[in-house]
Amino acid sequence: MKFIAALFLAAWTGLAAAAAENIADYRHARTIEPEEDAPWYRLDIPLSIQWQAAHADLRDLRVFNAEGESLPHALTTNAPRRTQERREARARLFPLYAADALAADVALGDGLRIRRGANGAVDIEVAPKARQGRAARASAPARKVLRGWLLDMGAADFAPEALHLDQTSGQEGFFRFSIEASDDLEHWWSWGEGQLVHLDFDGQAITRNEIRLPRHKARYLRLLWQDTDVAASVRGARLSGTVAGIEDAPLAWSPYLAGEPVSRDENAKERKSEGEFIWKLPLSLPLERVSIAVEEMGTLAPVILSGRNYQPPEKNETASGDKPLVTEILRGERRRRDTFAGNARSRQQAQEAPWRTLASGVVYRLPGEAGERVEDELELPGVPVNQLRLQIDPRGSGLGAQAPRIKVALRGRELTFLARGNAPYRLAYGRAGARAANLPLSTLIPADAAARIGHARIAESAAPPVPVASGEPEEETKTFTAGKAAFWVVLFMGAVLLAGMAFSLLRAEK
Repeated sequence: MKFIAALFLAAWTGLAAAAAENIADYRHARTIEPEEDAPWYRLDIPLSIQWQAAHADLRDLRVFNAEGESLPHALTTNAPRRTQERREARARLFPLYAADALAADVALGDGLRIRRGANGAVDIEVAPKARQGRAARASAPARKVLRGWLLDMGAADFAPEALHLDQTSGQEGFFRFSIEASDDLEHWWSWGEGQLVHLDFDGQAITRNEIRLPRHKARYLRLLWQDTDVAASVRGARLSGTVAGIEDAPLAWSPYLAGEPVSRDENAKERKSEGEFIWKLPLSLPLERVSIAVEEMGTLAPVILSGRNYQPPEKNETASGDKPLVTEILRGERRRRDTFAGNARSRQQAQEAPWRTLASGVVYRLPGEAGERVEDELELPGVPVNQLRLQIDPRGSGLGAQAPRIKVALRGRELTFLARGNAPYRLAYGRAGARAANLPLSTLIPADAAARIGHARIAESAAPPVPVASGEPEEETKTFTAGKAAFWVVLFMGAVLLAGMAFSLLRAEK
């Protein structure tokens, strides 16, 4: 029995070793450079890596340490996020006077007037000194009691949260006032009350000059002191608040790619279509934007951009070729399954996928009053495609004598991994048979450890990878995958053989 147990242990050890991740199983590897010391690291995945990956969903990405261990990691897609922007604005100040301390009515000081526009807008103007007659100056002494201040908040393009008043030095005490808001200087509504505090004694000072506001929008504020005997003199007013917004998700852009003219007849490769070009991508990618190079001044070209998922037909091969026998067995089984399910016709239709319009618009480079005006981007719906076709309307100026160039963008991807073992850490990718191994981010990082994530980056390579046309997987990958399948088949048959031997020995002992 001990001999049988040892055989089983050896068999399962071999299976575990075969299932273990190995960096040599991946076609590409890049060094990760941490920028700080942290238990977790997060890095942006360049578009060049997404192009060289074996799968568009990046299931073949792995992180290895110096000991060759595969490290836990999570993949996330950059999404729009909410932003909070702090803003400030200066308010214009106008004093409000009353005939005496008991008068209920208040008015603007001399030299100020209210102007109403044709559209109903109300504004306060300072009258020219030449127009201030003797009557205006004579009436000035009648309004010597300062009752409050009128604030013009027209410079604030946000709903203010706080009002900061700069008080004239020398005044001490508690200055309480009411706050009213208006848009037309006729109808007022209450915004509560506020208080200024300035106390100074024995070198110690207490100052409170910030008043909280209800975060509503209004054009004017009226501050009326409740005790006119101690009305504060103000020399400045500032408004502050926050503006919430949505920040677009960062995009990963490719370098410029040259297009190829589209053939009118696939059997006649020399006949090219005018104003129609095609680009082949290495994977089916959910593109978000495309930028078309518009280099010459005076260019204006209406364009239509289409895309599709093209799957090239499989080559007819026989078992007598130089392909591994396992590959032929797998392909034969796939053909039988498709025939049994009646999917042969649908597969042919998938290979001949029609073009779908993704975007249309006008790209141009034109002179303008403040410099040149350029429009060279088109927004795409994010549908996965591996081929693009650009059709240029001949009624425009075209895009030049050379084949146009474009660059594409898709949502940026981030990778977060748990640092374990020794550096250098390596990012491996490019394995056709890889299965997804990424964890949810909430599983990889506890909620109370989000602040301990460090930043890392991919080391620059000597020569950046160039995108290749999508098509058949390379021969090396096919052979490698078939060899792995054969290896697993042999291991499984060995395990079955050992189980049969164990069963026979047990029966013999009985």
